[in-house]
Amino acid sequence: MLNELRKQIDEIDTELIILLNKRMEVVRKVGEYKNSSNAPIYRPEREKAIIDRLTKISEAQNGLLKRDDIEAIFLEIFATSRNLERTERVAFLGPLGTFTHQAAESRFGATGRYLPLLNIEAVFKSVSFKESKYGVVPIENNTEGIVGVTLDSLRKYDVKIVNEIYMDIHHSFASVCSDVTKLKKIYSHPQAYNQCKNFLEEHNLLDIEFIPTESTAKAAELAKEDNTAGAICSHIAAKIYQVPLLFAKIEDNQANKTRFIIISDYKTQKSGNDKTSIIAKTSHKSGALFELLKEFKEANINLTKIESRPLKDDSFHSLFYIDFEGHIDDENVQKIINKENITWLGSYVRGE
Repeated sequence: MLNELRKQIDEIDTELIILLNKRMEVVRKVGEYKNSSNAPIYRPEREKAIIDRLTKISEAQNGLLKRDDIEAIFLEIFATSRNLERTERVAFLGPLGTFTHQAAESRFGATGRYLPLLNIEAVFKSVSFKESKYGVVPIENNTEGIVGVTLDSLRKYDVKIVNEIYMDIHHSFASVCSDVTKLKKIYSHPQAYNQCKNFLEEHNLLDIEFIPTESTAKAAELAKEDNTAGAICSHIAAKIYQVPLLFAKIEDNQANKTRFIIISDYKTQKSGNDKTSIIAKTSHKSGALFELLKEFKEANINLTKIESRPLKDDSFHSLFYIDFEGHIDDENVQKIINKENITWLGSYVRGE
């Protein structure tokens, strides 16, 4: 019985690879067209439309594949397709094996051409100076708050936000030793270590030696060569350094999420479910912020975030980073965008 089922799977897999190769032939032609017109190959609004359509088909057939399943499968297909159209470099806040690397790989695939950089501003420079086509950086965390250097770099460099990614942040425990009772040390970044105290206590690991590392990726690298050690790291770091994953989710706060943005040098098209980001400068007088917010109300625009940032001169004045629903091509958004005090940072598909 089992052999017969496996035979059926093999036959279906054969059909799948034939169809995927047919898809890639069409993709190659799309790439030729895009390259002739220098059009961007990363179109998140188009990818969303495909996933929406396939999800509806699966639901209509009472299929086993849900939206998350379809998205996981097709994001890798999309990434492979893009690499076939045109191979482009993706810069991200490194090193390899970080959560930002994981976020980048979720959109640009396992075979993407990646450039890990040491800090967030370096990623912006790489995209702004055309050394990389795309950049991936964190912009906020639901427990730690906004990433100030990302907001400052959005103002400083000539780039646009083309997509956002909301990702659950899960710390994992990896070791070449399968018996945790035999471990003598733990490698990790101090912040990650402190976020996993409950797990460590439950497994009697609080009393063994803790060796701090500059990143959780480095922790995985060190644990690879030490059969008496475990590492608290991301699952992508464990995969890169080939350290067996013993526990997948060990953090105390299971609701920890980070929002990442993808930056590039072009404007995305409308998807019907978009968000726009701007920086607004207000005059230093009573009621200035109220007047700005009143404009959004009158334009029937829903704000999703407002964050103040210092102007960084000798005045102690502030700028405001604002996210709101809508796309720059929407008529009501145009009323807000076309003002001297507004800097448009990008319109993009809303993350989920």
